[in-house]
Amino acid sequence: MLLLLLAVGVLLTTGCAALLTQKSFRWSTTCAVSGAVTASIIGIIPATSVLLGAPAEAMHLPWRVPYGAFSIAVDALSAFFLLPIFLLSAVTAVYGAEYMRAYRASRSVGPPWFFFNLLVASMVLVVIARNGVLFLVAWEVMALASFFLVTFEDEKESVREAGWVYLVATHLGTAFLLGLFILLGRSADSLDFDRFVVAPSQAGLLFVLALIGFGTKAGFMPLHVWLPEAHPAAPSHVSALMSGVMIKTGIYGLVRTLTVLAPAAAPPPAWWGWLLCGVGLTSGIFGVLFALAQHDLKRLLAYHSVENIGIIALGLGVGVLGLSAGMPTLAVLGFAGGLLHVVNHALFKGLLFLGAGAVAHAAGTREIDHLGGLFKRMPWTGLTFLIGAVAISGVPPLNGFVSELLIYLGAFHGLASAVSATAVAVLCVIAGLALIGGLAAACFTKAFGIVFLGEPRTDRAAHAHEPSLAMRLPMLLLAAGCVLIGLLSPLAVYALAPVLATVTGLSPEVVSAQVAQTGGILSFVTAGGIGLLAVIAALAGLRSWLLSGRPVATTQTWGCGYGRPTPRMQYTASSFAQPLTDLFSVLLLSRRHLAPPAGLFPRAASLATETADVCGERLYAPVFSGIGRGLAALRWLQHGRVHLYVLYIALTLVVLLIWKLG
Repeated sequence: MLLLLLAVGVLLTTGCAALLTQKSFRWSTTCAVSGAVTASIIGIIPATSVLLGAPAEAMHLPWRVPYGAFSIAVDALSAFFLLPIFLLSAVTAVYGAEYMRAYRASRSVGPPWFFFNLLVASMVLVVIARNGVLFLVAWEVMALASFFLVTFEDEKESVREAGWVYLVATHLGTAFLLGLFILLGRSADSLDFDRFVVAPSQAGLLFVLALIGFGTKAGFMPLHVWLPEAHPAAPSHVSALMSGVMIKTGIYGLVRTLTVLAPAAAPPPAWWGWLLCGVGLTSGIFGVLFALAQHDLKRLLAYHSVENIGIIALGLGVGVLGLSAGMPTLAVLGFAGGLLHVVNHALFKGLLFLGAGAVAHAAGTREIDHLGGLFKRMPWTGLTFLIGAVAISGVPPLNGFVSELLIYLGAFHGLASAVSATAVAVLCVIAGLALIGGLAAACFTKAFGIVFLGEPRTDRAAHAHEPSLAMRLPMLLLAAGCVLIGLLSPLAVYALAPVLATVTGLSPEVVSAQVAQTGGILSFVTAGGIGLLAVIAALAGLRSWLLSGRPVATTQTWGCGYGRPTPRMQYTASSFAQPLTDLFSVLLLSRRHLAPPAGLFPRAASLATETADVCGERLYAPVFSGIGRGLAALRWLQHGRVHLYVLYIALTLVVLLIWKLG
């Protein structure tokens, strides 16, 4: 525990040092980055030891705040979430040191580095807090720190708007969490987690409050509207950190709440699992569909965060259904798939956001249709982005396939041996997960193909170059993590056993037995993946041997009748995705601007599509517009006269006094 407190102290100290030395780019960057890396190394040690079997650590110190206490602890669940937080914080800090150099002449980087380290420290406190007041304080600090990071380029109107949308959304979620903790602590007269008393009649209400409050941070549909706005606005290393681990604090909070509520429900009602599966299917399918229709590379990745949060929710829903039906295999496989996907998504989504940042850094734009041909100019960035794209699409032998396979295995087990209600739910999970995987593969075929293949569509893309080693090394490390988890999947699942025992409430022996049954299948996956890589290496070696000593030249391929091909003849993002977006047009409600070719020798033709977020445009915009009109009607109360405002306060106090005396 002392090591974790030391890590938090290092983060806060070096963040303040970066703020104090903000006049020097070199010193502020060095202080913050070295602090983030050092704290991550320190923090990984206790987290790893707990996952390897060391006893949980706890600390409880009195606090003068009403109902508050500095109560912290590290069990297997907290340790599991600490690992991706520390890992991604370190690599994104190293990446950001070079990425922020572009702003060296225009602004001070001290404040954003301070908020970066503050964000990491607050995330650590969120997952180790064991008191409601401490948790909400850390949660609020996390929200404010990320708000200031999102609004780094606040001179842009779109960035300011994204920041306000994020701030409003996160505080609406916090309002539900406040109600959750008040209800949890009311019976025990304490907000310490270990003293919560849950009445069985209230368990359902508490679960819904947790789902909404934590789901807003996680990005569940339709609570996701802040996410595709905030992630593109933030610097790329911040986008990687927020998407990779910050939104997972919402998953942590939901899982932690399940461990508190499940004993009171004993077992949890089946509708909890149904609701999680429904949220997961909605988030996964709509997230990937909206991603498919995007033209901004970072906005596309942001919607894929919604999709992958949906996959995690599917795993949790299958796990809850297993607990409800008394099926340990279904419970263990569901939770194992969902929780492993937390780590997997941190790796490949962090990698993809860093790759998008490298592309924007080199080509000066994130617009997919203004890029092209970057693989020849940025081979390392292209290779790592390809690994991330394959991983997020759930293609073997990379890590995304392993976590989705666990959810599939659990769902097929439930389909074969469950009663009709559970069988229907897991059948929907299987169908939805297959649809999500297919659409994700199509989306990243579009993203990688349009951005990295073909010919450059602009002069800036034609002169793009590979970023420096400080930006490439983090991408290579994350890509290696995607490969290693895929190839060492049995070990990764075995390491989950202590976490699964904590979450499911099953005995360690039962959990270990269920994990062992999965090990055989995952061993085949590992063997197949190693065999595939060996075949690829052998073919590459054979090609190199056959071409050795022979002249190798490039020439023009068959031009299909075009004597002078141009980049305009290539597929655009809109045209590539058009068959799928047209198929789901009733859900996407895209606006099309088509100028078809006319005449025998047309000189111009164009197709442009615009896909607004349906939830934001059709649900939240009318609601907030109505609230705005209602508040505008009360503007007559604001005269700008201080004595009238004092009168309002006095009248309110009199009314409250009369009500209290009555």
